[in-house]
Amino acid sequence: MPRRRGARSGGSELHFETRSKRRELLAAAVAAAALVASPGASAVRPAPALKVCCGLTAELYATGLERPTALAFGPDGLLYATQETGEVVAVGRGSSKPRVLARGFETPLGLTWVGSNLFVSAQGYVSRLAVRGRQVVSRRKIVTRLPFDRHQQDTIVLGPDGRLYLGSGSTCDACREKDARSGAILSFRQDGSGLRIVARGLRNPFGLVFDGEALYVSDNARDDLGENEPAETIVRIRPGADYGWPRCWASWRLRKLQGSCRGVTTPVAYLEPHSSANTLALWGGRLIVAEWGQYLSERWGRKLVQVNVRTGRSSTFADGFEHPLGLAVEPRTGALLAGDHGRGVIYRLRKR
Repeated sequence: MPRRRGARSGGSELHFETRSKRRELLAAAVAAAALVASPGASAVRPAPALKVCCGLTAELYATGLERPTALAFGPDGLLYATQETGEVVAVGRGSSKPRVLARGFETPLGLTWVGSNLFVSAQGYVSRLAVRGRQVVSRRKIVTRLPFDRHQQDTIVLGPDGRLYLGSGSTCDACREKDARSGAILSFRQDGSGLRIVARGLRNPFGLVFDGEALYVSDNARDDLGENEPAETIVRIRPGADYGWPRCWASWRLRKLQGSCRGVTTPVAYLEPHSSANTLALWGGRLIVAEWGQYLSERWGRKLVQVNVRTGRSSTFADGFEHPLGLAVEPRTGALLAGDHGRGVIYRLRKR
């Protein structure tokens, strides 16, 4: 489980370190008592721990994962997931034993398919895996030596221009970075060449999703302004734009920017402080945000929220997670899949 070094209960950013045995046992107990399907089960079972809105229903899609971080459907129709433990695994509906496709990634947080090539973002690099017949036939790092420390490289997505886009987190809470590739959105060709900085001033731009030509990003705000400030944000990326970090921050109380904000692009939406707004997905005309949540408190986050990017309004979409992380839309049915990093399961949300 992620853990923040020296965190107070209000902290939100993710440090992927091993949590205490007590927390692991607690998470295992919750999963065993409320969620996990029997070994070898082929049917999807209800997930009563989740509360969902809007006439939806939630059911268990798969179990047996180890701290899933990102989800993506492959060209073979299977769901693939990265795990904090360093693997990419294939997951079937109703399965309890994911199949390992590849190992040895340093905290992989993002993956996306482009044809039969799988791109994985990890600490300091991006790898491209050529997959044939559900086997990796070649693997190489196409981007290397990216800066990371307090945060790292997050979600990776394919843009409408055929380039890859990557969230690259800051190395600190609030500082002036030495490397312009920190706290930024990066873009590069599918062979790793032509790397450029698309936008700056984003402390930890974790979730990325394209809606046509528009790129939306979730950004995790700083931790040194108290329990109730600042807001996490959703921003629309404009090439060359500055989103203000560290000199400018989004106030949750005022729903406006504060600090030295001249020339800073205004967020699309303000979300709960310290909620760790991470993975994004477009589903049913909604922007869905997985809020990983606080480490030692359930006050903020630990749920999915839906955001109207035109009005900036947000509301709870699904609640009852240990720590949601990783979203994907099922190609055939259009159902929304959501990983629970804390319980090691994947949920499936659909209309009744």
